[in-house]
Amino acid sequence: MQLLSLLALTGVASAINTRGSRGAALERKGIKLPQPRSAPKHTAPLVKRDGNATIIPQTEKTAKFVVNGTAGAIPEVDFDIGESYAGLMPISDKANETNELYFWFFPSANEDAGDEITIWLNGGPGCSSLEGFLQENGPISWQYGTPKPVYNPWNWANLTNMVWVEQPVGTGFTQGEPTATSEEEVAAQFAGFWKNFLDTFDLCGRKVYIAGESYAGKYIPYLANEFLDQEDKEYYDVKGIMIYDPSVASDTLLEDIPSVPFVDRWSGLFNFNQSFTDEIHQRAEMCGYTDYMDTYLTFPPISKLPTPNSTNRDDGCAIWSDIIDAVMLTNPCFDVYQVATTCPLLWDQLGFPGSFDYLPEGQQIYFNRTDVQKAINAPIQPWAECQTALETDTSVDSSWVVLPRAIDALDRTVIVHGDLDFILLYNGTLLTIQNMTFGGEQGFQEAPSDAFYVPYHEDYSLESLSASGIMGITHTERKLTWVQQALSGHMVPQYQPSSGYRQLEFLLGRVDSLSSRDPFTTQKWVEQPQANATDFKVHAEKSRSNSMRMPRMY
Repeated sequence: MQLLSLLALTGVASAINTRGSRGAALERKGIKLPQPRSAPKHTAPLVKRDGNATIIPQTEKTAKFVVNGTAGAIPEVDFDIGESYAGLMPISDKANETNELYFWFFPSANEDAGDEITIWLNGGPGCSSLEGFLQENGPISWQYGTPKPVYNPWNWANLTNMVWVEQPVGTGFTQGEPTATSEEEVAAQFAGFWKNFLDTFDLCGRKVYIAGESYAGKYIPYLANEFLDQEDKEYYDVKGIMIYDPSVASDTLLEDIPSVPFVDRWSGLFNFNQSFTDEIHQRAEMCGYTDYMDTYLTFPPISKLPTPNSTNRDDGCAIWSDIIDAVMLTNPCFDVYQVATTCPLLWDQLGFPGSFDYLPEGQQIYFNRTDVQKAINAPIQPWAECQTALETDTSVDSSWVVLPRAIDALDRTVIVHGDLDFILLYNGTLLTIQNMTFGGEQGFQEAPSDAFYVPYHEDYSLESLSASGIMGITHTERKLTWVQQALSGHMVPQYQPSSGYRQLEFLLGRVDSLSSRDPFTTQKWVEQPQANATDFKVHAEKSRSNSMRMPRMY
C-alpha cells in the first residue's frame, strides 16, 4: 500500500537481512532491502568544513566559546560535528552579575537560515536542554541502550541556526543562586541572557523561533510574551513558537480526566485485568470525568470549561496515579513518557531512561565527566539531567492568557502531542485548546482530521532510522496548528525525529502545511507518492474513534 511508510518496511527488512536466509527470502519476493551503512548518504552536514572558514566571524568576544568539533575532540564522538560555540553567559549587563546560563550554539550552513535563529528549551522545571541536544534534535545522538553517539541526520541545525539553553538558573551547568519564583521572572532573566548572546555573536536583527517540550509549555509562552513586550526587533523579534507535549493546564485536566479513555485505547499495553478496568471506569463516572470528556471535548466547544475538582486519593479521583501504581505490577519497566516500553530497562547516558533514574554500577553520566565538560566549555562541577530550579512557580497556567496572546501575535504557533505519552495526555491538551480564545473565537471550530504527512526520504542508516508517510493528524485554525503525533511518546523529536524535522520546517515557514506532499527542503530530489484523499480521511476517522469521546463532533 503506497501510503504505508516505506521506511517502516525496509527498516524491518534490513534487520531480518542480517539473519541470513530470511533476508534472501524477502528479496525473492521482490522486496528490495537497503544495504546497512554507518552514515547517511545524503543527510550529512549541508556544508563541510573548508579550512579555517567559519559561519560566525571570529572575534575576541567569541574566542572563549569556540568548541573543537573535529572527530575525537569531544569524548566518544568519532565524527566531525561542525562549527559550534558553548559556555556560560550572564543574565544581565551588570558588571558584577554572577547568574549565568549555559548554552551550546550551532550556526547553520543552510542558505535559508541567514536571518533567523531557533531556541530549544527542555522542561522540568529544572531539566537540562542538553537532553534535547543529545537525544532529540542535536547533531550528536546517543539513544538509550546504544553503545556510542552517532551523527543525527535529523539535526535541526541542518535547517536553522540552533541554540540549546539550560535555564532557569539552577539547571544543569548554570551558575548562581535560583531567585525566580514565577514564569515572568524566568522570562525576564532569559531576555537579559539573550541580549548578551546576540551581542556576543553579532546576531542582532534575526527572526527568533522558540521550541521546547513539557514544562516548556509554561516557559515558552511566557518567554514569547516577554519578547513581545520588549518591542525591540533588534533583539526580540519572535515570529513563532512550537511546544511538544506541553504543560499548559492543570494536572487534573492533562492527566486524570482523560486517563481512562487513554487506557482503553492502549489496553494491550497496560494489560489490566477486568476487575481493575471496571473499577477505573466506575471511578471515572463517579468523579465526573466521563461526562466531562463527553461534554467538553467537542468541536466547536459548547462553552468555557468548568474548573475541574482537584484530585486526591481520599475521594478516589486520583485515577492517573492509581493507574501508574497498577501498571508497574504488570510492566515493572513501564515508561510514563512512552507507554509502549517494556523490560529490560535500558542504560541511558543521561541516567534517566524512563519513569525513574537508572545508573548501572560503574557507569558515569556523560555530561558529568570532566573530560566532556572541558571539551564543551562547561564548568567543572556535578551535573544532573534534572535539578531543583523553580521550586515555587506562582504563575498561572500559560493557556489562561499568555499562550492565546502569543497565538494572536505570532506568525505560527504549533502544539504537538505524542499519542503514547502518559505523563501528559493528548486529549487533555485538546481540551485545553477548546477552552482558549484566540483569533476572536474559542477553540477549534472543526475537529482535527487532516493527515500529518512526513516525506519519504533517503536516510536508511541503521543508526538513525525514522518514519515517513502519514504519521498522525493535524489541524490549523487562526494561526494555531495542532498535531496528534503517531507512534511517539513525550519527546517527539527523540521518538520520531523525521516528524520533528518536518514540524520545524513548518514552523520556519519552509512548507505551507503539515499535510503537504512536498519533499523535505533538504532532500528536494526525493519523489513523493501522490496524495490519496480517501486514505487520509479513513486514517483520521479511525484515529478519532479509537482515541476520543466526543459525540458532538460529527
